[in-house]
Amino acid sequence: MKPLAAMVLSLVLLPWAAIGETRIDVTYLHVETPRPPVLSNLDPEPADLGLAGAQLAVRDNATTGRFLGHAYTLDTVSVALGEDPLAAARRALSSTDLLVLDAPAEVLLAIADLPEAARALIFNTSAEDTDLRGQNCRANILHSAPSLAMRTDALAQFLAQRRWTRLAMIEGSYPADKAFAAALERSARKFGLKIGARKTWAFDADMRRHAAQEVPLFTQDLGKYDALLVADETGDFGRYIAYNTWLPRPVVGSEGLTAAAWAPVVEQWGAAQLQSRFHEMTGRQMYPQDYAAWAALRSIGEAVTRGAAGDAPSLHGFLMSGDFELAGFKGRPLTYRAWNGQLRQPIPLTQPRALVTQAPLEGFLHPRTELDTLGLDAPEAGCAAYAA
Repeated sequence: MKPLAAMVLSLVLLPWAAIGETRIDVTYLHVETPRPPVLSNLDPEPADLGLAGAQLAVRDNATTGRFLGHAYTLDTVSVALGEDPLAAARRALSSTDLLVLDAPAEVLLAIADLPEAARALIFNTSAEDTDLRGQNCRANILHSAPSLAMRTDALAQFLAQRRWTRLAMIEGSYPADKAFAAALERSARKFGLKIGARKTWAFDADMRRHAAQEVPLFTQDLGKYDALLVADETGDFGRYIAYNTWLPRPVVGSEGLTAAAWAPVVEQWGAAQLQSRFHEMTGRQMYPQDYAAWAALRSIGEAVTRGAAGDAPSLHGFLMSGDFELAGFKGRPLTYRAWNGQLRQPIPLTQPRALVTQAPLEGFLHPRTELDTLGLDAPEAGCAAYAA
């Protein structure tokens, strides 16, 4: 064999690592949080919630990456109750500047404010607090999870389109329930809806036996309304409301018609293929937090595939540019908002057995993109970190 031909053949046969491999190291950091007791345990939380989505995304990244000389690693760190999440974050940041974080808002902000995280890129996959996308934002955080405002705006668009403008609301007593109720109230004002009577759920009895007797009496004095909003983000009582109300009205919010980043019933736009791959890998359904983690890791992979360097500052710049978009199996490209780092994304509206529709709905217009009718738009965000 001629020397030149032999050299060309050897280059073809050499593994990518020998030619020069780009390595992207990511740490998935999960911070355990206490969960309040609820009336029913029919839907236990998967032990790998969120993490499974990240693992699937690493597989997806590797599909293209192996041909381009890109290698992705995912280190998993779990912080148990009582342990120090900041110490765990510091250890992770000593080896990578890319964090995918599953933690409550206060922990997310504390980690983002660490000196070691100043040049890091952190993906928020679980904290839906709208304020994290507003006045309490951070320049080193991108949000692949939708905000509460995005979810409740999606519901409000549906209600407004149906002309179900008179609403009543039942809310739980836990902080997550209160936050969701406040988001529903904001969205109602935004889209011209009116929330009339409101009641707080304070029962501690076993509703599995008494719902048919107690719920009609509890809802009897709510007055006239077109739909009943339920704010029960902890999964405590909402399942017992539908079909037990005094008036025969649809239930919307945490139960009945719900809005989330993802649901097992989403099958259009190629989503069935993503659902089946996830089920094949895990043996379970894909939930919103899995999708948010998948979107975070896929954002990294897509950016590197399109030519961005694998370090945090380069990735952040590319993800926030007009050159980035992610195919997220929702019928529209996903991009990041330049004013607060929120991933723009359609929000499926579902009932337990089917997709009802997907927001933004037809007729809700925006000069930039209809996706920006969901959540905080640029004038209302007040995110100084990105404004600077």
